[in-house]
Amino acid sequence: MKAVVITAHGGPEVLDYREVETPMPGPGEVQVRLAASALNHLDLWMRRGLPGLKLALPHISGADGAGVVSALGVGVRKLREGDPVVVNPVISCGLCRECLQGRDNLCREFSVLGEHRPGCLAEYVVVPAQNVVPAPAGVEPTVLAAVPTTFMTAWQMLVEKARLQPGELVLLWAAGSGVGVAGLQIAKLLGATVIATASSEDKLARARELGADYTVSSRRDDLVDAVKQISKRGVDVVFEHTGEKTWPRSILAAARGGRIVTCGATSGFEAKTDLRHVFFRQLQILGSTMARKGDLYPILDHVAAGRLRPVIDRTFPLAQARAAEERLERSEQFGKIVLLPSLASNHDVT
Repeated sequence: MKAVVITAHGGPEVLDYREVETPMPGPGEVQVRLAASALNHLDLWMRRGLPGLKLALPHISGADGAGVVSALGVGVRKLREGDPVVVNPVISCGLCRECLQGRDNLCREFSVLGEHRPGCLAEYVVVPAQNVVPAPAGVEPTVLAAVPTTFMTAWQMLVEKARLQPGELVLLWAAGSGVGVAGLQIAKLLGATVIATASSEDKLARARELGADYTVSSRRDDLVDAVKQISKRGVDVVFEHTGEKTWPRSILAAARGGRIVTCGATSGFEAKTDLRHVFFRQLQILGSTMARKGDLYPILDHVAAGRLRPVIDRTFPLAQARAAEERLERSEQFGKIVLLPSLASNHDVT
């Protein structure tokens, strides 16, 4: 099969589109022929390398994909070849206390597909049978591939962690990112009022089209003052995923008793926290990683009903993964970048 392979840690030049051996499913596994795969910042981290990351190179990254079941391993039931499916990226042991209590993203063996096992930037992927979900009818694979990582992440952040309530005020950073788009839609689904930030007027306008009630440029030095003009008390929930550059302002923008929920640190990990604001204003800081496997089901129900919908920024042929990652790395996208294995390498980018 063809795949995008990380040959060494570094820039986009270390990605190699090449022929590799097609993976075959073992016991309890399924092979999926992928129709579409979506990029995430995790793909950038895998390619660049992280402190403590022990990645066996060469490696195929990619957490998200959609396609059809193309082969079954021994012992797999309730699935047939040809079934359209969405790949669930949450990998866990399935046997420990946390997994059996339905908290599989707290499993000690938790990982994300494309991190410690080959992922979806390929024509085929092999995953445990529990990691495929029936694709809702009438929704294209390009759309479905853009759902799992970002919508599962935003779902846990707002529904499970922050316990967002109707009428509450949310400050949502980086509305143009995949997880930002997901968070904005989920917050509106839950009946919240959203202040969305982005780095350009074009992205702010797109955020308003998606339902943002207020928009503020993230480049403004007086962003906290702008938030306080909307609500003098501050916001009930801060949807934080950018880290070092935005963290101090997230602390200041939160209302007394507010919740700051964070899932990432794309701008840096060493964020400065003034603890006086945390204890005196009784803030809650909530860490969040992905979601439980089962959370993908209600999300896909909302997608099928049209209540949630990923925004596709651009599609690229799989062979043009370097160009796709460069666009993501420059933060030029609004929404998700999707790679299509079936497109020829010289196909015009849509």
